[in-house]
Formats: sequence, C-alpha cells, structure tokens
Amino acid sequence: MNVMTILLQAAPAQGGGMTFMIMMVAIFAIMYFFMIRPQQKKQKQIQNFQNGVTPGSEVITQGGIYGTVSRIDEQNNILYIEIAKGVQIKVHRTAVYPNAADTTHQK
Repeated sequence: MNVMTILLQAAPAQGGGMTFMIMMVAIFAIMYFFMIRPQQKKQKQIQNFQNGVTPGSEVITQGGIYGTVSRIDEQNNILYIEIAKGVQIKVHRTAVYPNAADTTHQK
C-alpha cells in the first residue's frame, strides 16, 4: 500500500467546520438565554431595590440577618436596620436584599 492512500483514508471529512460553528453559536445562544440573561435581570432588580429602599422596608442582609430599615444616611449610603425592638445595626446599602418572604408574592 501506498503511504498517501493510508493518509487519505484516515483524514477526516472536509466541510465539518461550518457545522461546528453553527453548533458553537447555538450553545452560546442557549447559555445566554438560560443563564446569563436571567442573572443580569435578577441583579438589576436587586440594584433597583437597593437604590429605592425606604424606612419601613423589610430586608435581609448579606449575613442573613432579617430586619426593618429604620433610617437611612443618604450621604454615606448607610442603612440603620432594626433587628429587634431597640436593637439597630448599621450596614452599607449594597449589603441588603429584599426579604424573600415579601418578594415571593410579587411578579
């Protein structure tokens, strides 16, 4: 047998590059619509909540502490959260999230 005949028989079929590109684009589109876009949407909702928080809003901190915003220092972006009667903690505005119990009923 000729070496060239062996190499030609073992060579992959040509023209598969376009199919590969279409598959890669489809995988990226699926990842974008099912993973990236919903995460960006959720992050935007959280940021809108953090910017619009008012005294009386029920929140949960990054550390998992539930409480109610009692006052806001707008200049320093500090929230004072009442976690028990007469007990307040001071946290940065970006360290709070909507109380999960309040957001489950909203659409």
